[in-house]
Amino acid sequence: MKTIYLFIVSVLLSGLLSCENQEQDKKSKHVDKHVLKEHLINTNKHLVKFEEQNIKDFIERYGYKMMETGSGLYYEIYKKGNGLKAEKGKIAELEFNIRLLNGETIYRSENKGIKEFLIGKGGVESGLEEGILLLHQGDKARFIIPSHLAFGLLGDSDKIPEKASLVYDVELIKIK
Repeated sequence: MKTIYLFIVSVLLSGLLSCENQEQDKKSKHVDKHVLKEHLINTNKHLVKFEEQNIKDFIERYGYKMMETGSGLYYEIYKKGNGLKAEKGKIAELEFNIRLLNGETIYRSENKGIKEFLIGKGGVESGLEEGILLLHQGDKARFIIPSHLAFGLLGDSDKIPEKASLVYDVELIKIK
């Protein structure tokens, strides 16, 4: 009888200890998830600041007189046109030259053709669309588009690398 009693007590104790260990595992996993989330947020903040500093250094190096929008797009309209203002629902046609901050030219309208898109439909990078809405037909402008407004973490799977800031030189040649 004593043996059965000891067996039952040992089973109950091991069950309790097992439940307690599972609770501690759940708590430690919860803590680990919280710590991981905090770490990822801090890392992302650091990367955003690093990218911002790279953009500011680039602007200073070339002596550009750029303004910044609330989203982080930098722009400079260096030649004013006198045509229609770009608006959502209109079609924009533009000539372009796209470079990376290291100066490497990656795409040009001379090779790819004129870029044409319906403003407000999202068929282009959100930073480009935001910049075009600042222009009139005939304007020439430069945009520096941070990665979160361009191709983000993945790039374009061709010439634009992951997390790349882009320098767009554009001329809005037509609004229809």
